[in-house]
Amino acid sequence: MNWKFASIAAFAAVMTASTALAQTAKDTLTIDLPNDAATLDPQLQWDTDSYTIYRNIFDNLLTRDASGQIVPQIAKSWKYVNDTTIQFDIRDDVTFQDGSKLTADDVVYSINRIISPDLKSPQLSQFDQISKAEATNPTTVVVTAKSAYPALLAQLVKLSILPKAYVEKVGGQTFNQQPMGSGPYKLVQWQKGVQTELQANDHYWRGKPPFAHVFFRAVPDVSTRLADLKTGKADLVRDLPSDQAIDLKSDPNSQVLSVPTERVGYIYINAQAGATKDVRVRQAIAYAIDKKGLIDALLQGFGSQVNVLGAAPIFGYTDKVEGYPFDPDKARALVKEAGAEGAKIEFLTSPSYDRAMVEAIQQMLNDVGLDTEITSLDQATFLKRRQGDPANAGSLALGKWSCACQDADGIIFPLFRTGSSWAKYSNPAYDKLVDDARSTLNNDQRLQDYEKAYGILKDDVPGLGLYQVDAVYGASKHLKWQPSPNEAMFVMDMGWQQ
Repeated sequence: MNWKFASIAAFAAVMTASTALAQTAKDTLTIDLPNDAATLDPQLQWDTDSYTIYRNIFDNLLTRDASGQIVPQIAKSWKYVNDTTIQFDIRDDVTFQDGSKLTADDVVYSINRIISPDLKSPQLSQFDQISKAEATNPTTVVVTAKSAYPALLAQLVKLSILPKAYVEKVGGQTFNQQPMGSGPYKLVQWQKGVQTELQANDHYWRGKPPFAHVFFRAVPDVSTRLADLKTGKADLVRDLPSDQAIDLKSDPNSQVLSVPTERVGYIYINAQAGATKDVRVRQAIAYAIDKKGLIDALLQGFGSQVNVLGAAPIFGYTDKVEGYPFDPDKARALVKEAGAEGAKIEFLTSPSYDRAMVEAIQQMLNDVGLDTEITSLDQATFLKRRQGDPANAGSLALGKWSCACQDADGIIFPLFRTGSSWAKYSNPAYDKLVDDARSTLNNDQRLQDYEKAYGILKDDVPGLGLYQVDAVYGASKHLKWQPSPNEAMFVMDMGWQQ
């Protein structure tokens, strides 16, 4: 394989742009999120609200620039030693928020901790191709994969660097309650279910953070988030439904910020328990859903239809696998054939998902003979059930999935590969294809494997791709920020202009 080097110059440009943007006279930034963080230990959860908060407390090994390119962060450069080994050159000028120096040992600890089966990280499938990490000196880390793994760098973009000595001293439970990293903001207080307060790290290695204080507030009701923005109680709100975003455009004190993402709106379908264990019922659900109607009526331009669980920015995405047409008569026939008329279908949801879309899908399924009931949960409980055993994981759930890695390996592998905590489905033929695709550097072969894997998912229907998600935010007209396709809400990249 050719040697690959990171561009330090590219990173310097990112830093310069960020520092210039950070000039501001505003002291406090208030952000409304749909949910509280489920955890502030960056290796023990994987949801957007948790990530939004803890990503500002920690630095990552690598990151992406505004164009989506992988660029340095804690690792200032890297090179492939061979197909399975990467050597990272670690910065020597970074300290954690307690003043201790960040070294290669902390990077190694962070990698080995997340790949340990004992941790039971929900992110394990994203990192389990790594066999080990070793520090060869205080600024050099060597990462070895089990086999050639083409998505390794893309996955390491999400690796937060933890302070080894601190975590081992206080233990995992205290670390979750009182996290400490090397990022631009440090935790002041986490009032569970209410808000998280962060304070600027004045010794941050990239420069002065743009706001002295940041409050992330848990505001499940979208109308309240919108009202907070219009009255100035919030400066930025996440996850606006399309109709609310359109209405906000007429507010002179606010702005709508949106960007197409690699995130995919989809329906998870439990293939291992309940009525949906029958593939005919799963196929009936696919025929019963009017994707175009949902997108036109509820997204109103903030999203586009997909036939598989993927979108154009993602390596491995294919448009060659046809989706299910909207055919309620075919759906009714399949329900009847399966003897599932009136079958109970539990539809899990949380405030993170558009209630109007959940209810519209409920009605479509009931119209073809199923008895669909919505179960609303807080996000932490929703995720726990989705990742739990099939008998308690519900029949359906709306999801919006992104691996922030722009690779099918980070999407359909964790969602459907046998043994994944997310998968309520098993097919050995599918498993072999996604295993093969993640263990070769031959991109043509990978594309062939993923096309076949998507074909199997189409037939078995353990999930159904609906639409490519646009990230939609409401913001004060004074906030200067360009959202990114990977949905990273990095306060360090924001600024304020009167």
